Amino acid sequence: MKKKDCFYLGKIVKKYSFKGEVLAKLDTDEPELYENLESVFIAVGHDLVPFFIEASSLHKSDLLRLRFEDVTTEEDADALLRAELYLPLSALPELSGNKFYFHEVIGFLVKDKKFGDVGRITAVNDTTAQPLFAIDRDGKEILIPMNDEFIVKVDRKAGAVVVNVPEGLIELYL
Repeated sequence: MKKKDCFYLGKIVKKYSFKGEVLAKLDTDEPELYENLESVFIAVGHDLVPFFIEASSLHKSDLLRLRFEDVTTEEDADALLRAELYLPLSALPELSGNKFYFHEVIGFLVKDKKFGDVGRITAVNDTTAQPLFAIDRDGKEILIPMNDEFIVKVDRKAGAVVVNVPEGLIELYL
């Protein structure tokens, strides 16, 4: 399994017991969706290695307590600390309406209500305080905040995101 075929689920942040259990911080608004997983992929170097789960339960708010097969000691658990967890893209729950996964809209055309066709989404920049659509328009990059107030419609069939951004925002880049 390759990382490009998976999504980032979270990271192992601490040991839980002397029997090899660990706590993972999940990168999701709905951790309960991942409470009964059979397995996860753990990033080991440049590879993703499958780990089978014997038991899991939610711990506090967004932490998932995990007991893996063949991880039975503190030393085994130490080796997994700070490791990233991944799941195949096929395991993502399907979204509808204006909700979308970042990877899902790459390549979509962005249309603004006033401006018209803006360009194609080449990436989503989520390293800023607010995620941004990175849009290519004839070789120029346009950044539009992914603000619920700006997103009018996500049209999966047409491969387009319709937005209504403040006057002049797009023109700043041109």
